[in-house]
Amino acid sequence: MTNIYLHEAIYRGPEAIKKLGQIQITLCGAGALGSLLADNLARQGARQLAVIDFDRIEQHNAGTQLYGQSDVGAKKVDVLKAQLFRSVGIELTVYDRRLDDRNVKRFFRKADLVVDTFDNSVSRRIVTDFCREQRIECLHLGMNADYGEVRWNDVYRVPQDVVEGDVCDYPLARNLILLLVAAGCEAILRYTLENEKENYSVTLRDLKINSEPF
Repeated sequence: MTNIYLHEAIYRGPEAIKKLGQIQITLCGAGALGSLLADNLARQGARQLAVIDFDRIEQHNAGTQLYGQSDVGAKKVDVLKAQLFRSVGIELTVYDRRLDDRNVKRFFRKADLVVDTFDNSVSRRIVTDFCREQRIECLHLGMNADYGEVRWNDVYRVPQDVVEGDVCDYPLARNLILLLVAAGCEAILRYTLENEKENYSVTLRDLKINSEPF
């Protein structure tokens, strides 16, 4: 098992890998950000992961998410669970439901950290308000066009939906997704291992990542 995280252990130390493996992280969303974030965290040593998503995989998801064309039609959480087991042998906990005010308490009851990657303001508001009321640490990742941000709940403001109609139909650039996932993972690791919170903004056009004052 140690060999799976060989390079991370060399860089961060074996105690860091052990500590990351013990924290319960609940991911909200298994789309562009959520699926790749789950995969990244699992490959860095996170082993207590849960994910909430009710969507099925569509063909256009293959360009921006962890899934492939052969997965079209399947539930995102089911494919993600199988993928993480094949990759690093972890058992992902999945909630194949739409998050709402009635089930949020049940979904978050074991969470040490909630990570919000939802793509609509209604769901983000539920996550934001519940975590503040229950004092659960929460990190938000969001993007549109060439801009993305990573924000801790302490300073987060829920944005308005950027499009009318289907909230999933907004500009996405894969390079921005990957940069934002990397920044999000660093924020999670620094909080978990060093108890430090950092907020980031990511601008793709000038390839700039800013660490912003808390």
